Amino acid sequence: MSRLTVPIGPQHPLLKEPISFLLTLEGEKVVESVLRLGYVHRGIERLSETRSYIQNVHLFERVCGICSHVHTTTYCMGVEALAGITVPLRGLYLRTFLCELERIHSHLLWLGVLAKNMGFDTIFMFSWRDREIVMDIMEELSGGRVSHAANVIGGVRVDLSDSQRKLMVRNLEALSKKISSLQGVVEHESSFHARTRNVGTLTAEQIRQFCVVGPVARASNVDVDLRRDAPYGAYGELSFSVITRNEGDIWARTMLRIQETQESLNLCIQILDTLPPGAVAVPAKRRVPPGEVICRTEAPRGELLYYIRSDGSENPARVKIRTPSLTALAILPDQLKGINMADVSAVISGVDLCIACADR
Repeated sequence: MSRLTVPIGPQHPLLKEPISFLLTLEGEKVVESVLRLGYVHRGIERLSETRSYIQNVHLFERVCGICSHVHTTTYCMGVEALAGITVPLRGLYLRTFLCELERIHSHLLWLGVLAKNMGFDTIFMFSWRDREIVMDIMEELSGGRVSHAANVIGGVRVDLSDSQRKLMVRNLEALSKKISSLQGVVEHESSFHARTRNVGTLTAEQIRQFCVVGPVARASNVDVDLRRDAPYGAYGELSFSVITRNEGDIWARTMLRIQETQESLNLCIQILDTLPPGAVAVPAKRRVPPGEVICRTEAPRGELLYYIRSDGSENPARVKIRTPSLTALAILPDQLKGINMADVSAVISGVDLCIACADR
């Protein structure tokens, strides 16, 4: 059978960010795939060495639009560890609150993108309608719907009044009911089952071989979550469950993210109900003592790692970022090989790529 090479990207309706795939087909089967990155590389790590620790808070918020807060959370935690700063408990709770709101936002956005790429417009419209509730809450807290600028070295710059807190609890409870309804739509849509079950399946061995993290790993029954395994922020004070599934396909990743959304909603309400009194931040000096640190958090897509080295000046000597999208991209060629061309859109969407995170 003759072979045909089909390019996807770097500009393509399937892709929300620029990336390039070259797929080799035999009939309708993908027999080989080649991946190319680098279209949006911005040199953020090098730029950080020319800016002060304070200025870099705003720089690292722009690594990723969807995960802007967790990036600054990880960076600030690293600088605070180097400087010996203890963040007040109320500040930790508010940081964690925004992290979980961001997780809900990311999962709902991903579900909409997946559904749209497969032609399920109703699921797309429901999920993107519901995420507006989360974005309104984030705007009420920080003033921003995407970039929040909530973190500062030493805590957060935002706080909640009692009336705001009660309103957010009501809105989150209303969102929880909408997510339950959305889950029912997904579960009872037979066409969605047909397009996602046994498609893009990854085994636990493949996950460990490529060091894949986050929802993709947990959907293949690899039980990893830094919120539980290495608690940070207020997670050590909170009660929550880590969701896992064993199917390893796109269906499992979809259901896992919906269930994680409900768990994050419960966490957010728990945070608001137990929000401690006190200050939200402490002062921080501009200079950081010499040393190096590795700081890890659980971003919506999985483990996010920051390495920071200080030489005692106002600027970091080196910052290295390792995002969860990198390993998800590395395993894509294995997922694409052997599938039908019609399933390519589902597989690429199913891993929840963030090209800005990977390229930086």
